[in-house]
Amino acid sequence: MISQRLRSLIKTLAVVMAVAMPLAVTISSSVEARPGGGGSRGSRTFSAPRTTPTAPNAAQPLNRTMTQPGTKAPATAPAGGFFNRPGMGMLGGLAAGFLGAGLLGMLFGGGLFSGLGGLSSIIGLMLQLVLIYFVVRFVMSWWQRRNASSYAHASAAPGQAPQQDQGSMANARSGFGFGLGGGSNDAPLEIKPDDYDTFERLLGEVQTAWSNEDIGKLHTLATPEMVSYFTEDLNANKERGVINKVSDVKLLQGDLAEAWREGPTDYATVALRYSLIDKTIERATGKITEGSDAPQEVTDVWTFVRRPGSQWELSAIQPT
Repeated sequence: MISQRLRSLIKTLAVVMAVAMPLAVTISSSVEARPGGGGSRGSRTFSAPRTTPTAPNAAQPLNRTMTQPGTKAPATAPAGGFFNRPGMGMLGGLAAGFLGAGLLGMLFGGGLFSGLGGLSSIIGLMLQLVLIYFVVRFVMSWWQRRNASSYAHASAAPGQAPQQDQGSMANARSGFGFGLGGGSNDAPLEIKPDDYDTFERLLGEVQTAWSNEDIGKLHTLATPEMVSYFTEDLNANKERGVINKVSDVKLLQGDLAEAWREGPTDYATVALRYSLIDKTIERATGKITEGSDAPQEVTDVWTFVRRPGSQWELSAIQPT
């Protein structure tokens, strides 16, 4: 009788986990409601930016882009954490599939020791949980190693290993590191102090325009592609009856990941660690539904583009 009760308890916990997991993923995805990822990085759209002291973890691949895959680097599925934002991504779906299959198998008696009773059945249920855990860990490790290898080769010139930017030094006022960007077969580009000032300004202005839902202002700060993604996300918020407010944006640290020139067009990818207040409120009542008034720290990788006769504008955002 004790064994039967214990088995019933384990089944109940399995059902609770199966229900709670999608809910947890949904909550974690919706809390980070600030301007989301996507965009283009020219010929490097499908290769990962170099890691930096500001962003030591690899940036997530661009989950939305209008750039067509070329011959330099193949398109890759979103990487990063166990569950990605937005959505769960390939690995998240695979892990959820393993977990769901295991839980349902246990729930309906299709486990390793199906047909046995008492203590043997309980051991079988526990072994399934352990096996699912190790299978998911193995797949995650393999996937991360595979992406890390492909990114390293994609960001370097043929036959050359990736090199760190040279000439880096700290800028005490804004926290940016200076350097001469290069790599791949593209021409290197020197990023000057005025450029870093522009990047810091754009960080704040983009967040403010997003909070104000000012599409016209965003058109002056970002590429048409990025504005299309901002518009899509803002419209989704309107359909939900909420508005995302981002305020008190302060750059804490920043440094150059890559800078290069493609023909007449300049590109600069910088890592940004900044603090902000990120909250989502109901339009009708002003009630906070996600986030809070407490500041939080965020690390993103932003890419800026400058065409002849124009100023720098945002062309991609990649969370880390």
